[in-house]
Amino acid sequence: MTMRIRIDLAYQGTGFAGWSRQPGLRTVQGVVESAFATLFRREGVAPRLVVAGRTDAGVHATGQVAHLDVEPAAFDAVTRPRRGDRTGGATAEPFSVLARRAAGILGSDEDVVLRSARRAPEGFDARFSAIWRRYSYRVADPAAERDPLQRHRTVWVPRPLDAEAMDVAAQTLIGLGDFAAFCRPREGATTIRTLQSFRWRRDPGGVLVASLQADAFCHSMVRALVGACVAVGEGRLDAAGPSELMRAGERTSAFKVLPAKGLTLTEVGYPADEELAARAERTRARRELHVDGVVG
Repeated sequence: MTMRIRIDLAYQGTGFAGWSRQPGLRTVQGVVESAFATLFRREGVAPRLVVAGRTDAGVHATGQVAHLDVEPAAFDAVTRPRRGDRTGGATAEPFSVLARRAAGILGSDEDVVLRSARRAPEGFDARFSAIWRRYSYRVADPAAERDPLQRHRTVWVPRPLDAEAMDVAAQTLIGLGDFAAFCRPREGATTIRTLQSFRWRRDPGGVLVASLQADAFCHSMVRALVGACVAVGEGRLDAAGPSELMRAGERTSAFKVLPAKGLTLTEVGYPADEELAARAERTRARRELHVDGVVG
């Protein structure tokens, strides 16, 4: 019987062609799975990761969640104390050992960081047990401080933005609805989502930061929602414009889908442990009816 391990990780998406493993391309999944394959090589195991949210090329994450399954004997072998181990030896917690050794293979100066590993509760599935995903998006207008250290995760727009109008527009989109106007179409995929929260604020440096939370996001949905609100902030749409476009239910040229680099997956939410299996079962049942995705 296999052991399921929850992995929490973060990455800067600039140098990756997205999360999902792709032949000939550098992806987050490919890099992390390669590290675990190296760690488990002597056991003849190459664990595969299941992720909460398959992020697109250029999208970052500070709170990504994945899981992998391994045989207990293989796990015991790769976490066994080693001669000269100065980080706890025989007293070190095995899952911390696993995380530390995998992180050592990834490297201390890498653009992906394995933050923790722990035994997953019974019924846990990183993707199907999740009840919400939370993203942030950073936009700098002329009122914002231009920080070169943040250039890889901030989109600059040349016109001043009305943050209050953008926040009003965002809140008109909250709730259960068909977000076809904000999703890249995929054959057979549903565009019905529950947008649980969507707010805009300026951070201390004046950068506009959007925070969005939903049960799941369809392809390009976050960047399209942000683009619609930026159109409101620039005065090209009124505050009711995004909700009117949503009711129309069709893709439009009234706003631009903003670049991936401003987008970060910040957190994934799960129910109480005793509800994990039931949540995963319900989600799988829905996904069998609709070819579905959870990227932003």
